[in-house]
Amino acid sequence: MNKIRQITNEELTHANEALLVAKEKAEEATLLKTQFVSTISHELRTPLYGVIGITDIIETEHKELENSPHLKALKFSANYLLALVNDVLKVHKFEENRVVLDNNLFDIEEKLYTIKDSLMVIAKKHRNKIVVEVDSKIPQFVLGDSIRLSQIIINLVSNSLKFTTDGTVTITAKLESQEAHLVYICFTISDTGVGIPLEYQDKIFEKFVQINRKEDDYQGTGIGLSIVKNLVTLFKGTISLQSEENIGTSVEFTIPLAYEKDSQEKPINKTDNPLLDEFGLKVLLVEDNKINQMVTKKLLENNNYTCEIADDGFMALELLKNTTYDAILMDINMPKINGYETTKLIREQGIEIPIIALTAFEREEVYDTAIASGIDDIIAKPFDTRKLLQMIQKYSSKI
Repeated sequence: MNKIRQITNEELTHANEALLVAKEKAEEATLLKTQFVSTISHELRTPLYGVIGITDIIETEHKELENSPHLKALKFSANYLLALVNDVLKVHKFEENRVVLDNNLFDIEEKLYTIKDSLMVIAKKHRNKIVVEVDSKIPQFVLGDSIRLSQIIINLVSNSLKFTTDGTVTITAKLESQEAHLVYICFTISDTGVGIPLEYQDKIFEKFVQINRKEDDYQGTGIGLSIVKNLVTLFKGTISLQSEENIGTSVEFTIPLAYEKDSQEKPINKTDNPLLDEFGLKVLLVEDNKINQMVTKKLLENNNYTCEIADDGFMALELLKNTTYDAILMDINMPKINGYETTKLIREQGIEIPIIALTAFEREEVYDTAIASGIDDIIAKPFDTRKLLQMIQKYSSKI
């Protein structure tokens, strides 16, 4: 019995050691995945900041293009791409229930026509038409996450366009019901394409599922429809699919959106606000990327701010010896000396100027380290110019 007990204990010891090694490998793999996602996300957001920022500059400086469908489509596509970067590269966030919807006022009909304009290039490739139909009973302005709603619709419409030739893709929005300050809107994306075989219809919304098609040019990650389902669930909505081979496919989802009965004025989404224009503060921008320097400086100057640039932390410290600023905008990921260390050195000299970190990393990834270094607040690139200006005002008024 002692011999058997000894053998059993040895086997348990080996098993525990193997489990410990497996646990360590799993933790290492998870850490590497997180680091990879963070790095790729940062590298993609940086050029996106340039695209979105330059679009804003064109809109501000060339008022004649304010209503240009091409500029609207460019701006929309850039913001959509940003949402795609944030969500596609972070599918694990859905699994951890870490994705949170934003709230903004928007016009559903205008949004759908903007989506149509932005997808016309794909439509023309296979000689397709896109038709938009909006129920007149839907309130003009609703409150919700317009970017993620757009992401759902773009994924579905893009999918329909890829598998339809010489046909029509129809986007329909219909008021299903309303209660108190909520409207339940049913969106339907239908096409006259090749349809989905019955055996695939139950799996179509699963992650990384791709259907074998005859089309030679179809490529994709296979996560678009998985993201659609997750986003609809996030909206607390429902989604269903009907399809018949060689007839077409129809995807229907219903989500609740808030609305104000008495609010029919168009929301102001532009960055040119008289209160901000008249404020005119002096800002030091610490940034090594030349395109980002140009974009941020121009956005500030277009709102009557004065902006000086430091290419790195050491140059910033030199400028602060002889010049007083109302606020400092600090990039985090810089050569020579990063934003955290630069901020620590600034604070060690007794300088209490508000420091706002501009970073392509996610806010929660850098928040603790940034605050510990002496940074007052963080805004992630690409950012809403209006939010940045409001943040500058907020902290500079406390000096």
